[in-house]
Amino acid sequence: MPLDPLPDWVLARRREVGIRIREARLAANLTQMELGARIGRDHRTIHRWEYGQRVPNLDDLVLLADTLDTSVGDLAG
Repeated sequence: MPLDPLPDWVLARRREVGIRIREARLAANLTQMELGARIGRDHRTIHRWEYGQRVPNLDDLVLLADTLDTSVGDLAG
């Protein structure tokens, strides 16, 4: 049974993951469009992840980590 609305700590954690994704993308010198093209996702999806509006699933985290030369753990914290 899903929680609705989500607890505040979940939303804060989602934003933290987004910040890590954005920092890794910038460190790799990629735009949202370039990153999206490399992992087969729309740049709007990258934007939503970075701003905590949505969360990447495990497959997306693996693709992000590989593309950004980091670990899933570093992105997910």
